[in-house]
Amino acid sequence: MANVVEALVSGGKASAGPPLGPALGPLGVNVAQVVAKINELTKDLNGMQVPVKVKVKSRTEFEIEVGTSPTSALILKELEVEKGSANKIVIGNLSMEQVVRVASVKRMGLLSRTIKNATREVIGTAGSMGVTIDGLSSKEAQLAVASGKYDHIFEGKA
Repeated sequence: MANVVEALVSGGKASAGPPLGPALGPLGVNVAQVVAKINELTKDLNGMQVPVKVKVKSRTEFEIEVGTSPTSALILKELEVEKGSANKIVIGNLSMEQVVRVASVKRMGLLSRTIKNATREVIGTAGSMGVTIDGLSSKEAQLAVASGKYDHIFEGKA
């Protein structure tokens, strides 16, 4: 039976220190190899907090599953800002293409069956953070997506 270690690490910058090292060390696995593999798998998520699950099968055999960052973290990365607004002050504007990109990354973790509906979920999160979409409020952007204004962006995406 495999031992499982779950941790939140900084994408591309995991280290043998806490939380990974102390959890993996007693399992006898080569911590440096695990950390190197995690950094390889998360290099595109540089600096973002990423959930990882390490399944240690034996001293030499392990498997790593990388989760997706929270939707809010992906939105902040697209905007290149540190944090959202708690009081609905507009902190930035995303293009619909950026919203669709976030929805594509989060797709498996969302309840939506289509990319269009996943995009609408992301728009809702963006609105609660003080982010506009193509200059529209989240409600206006939701209506625009529902009315078909952006259907050309969704063509060819499952």
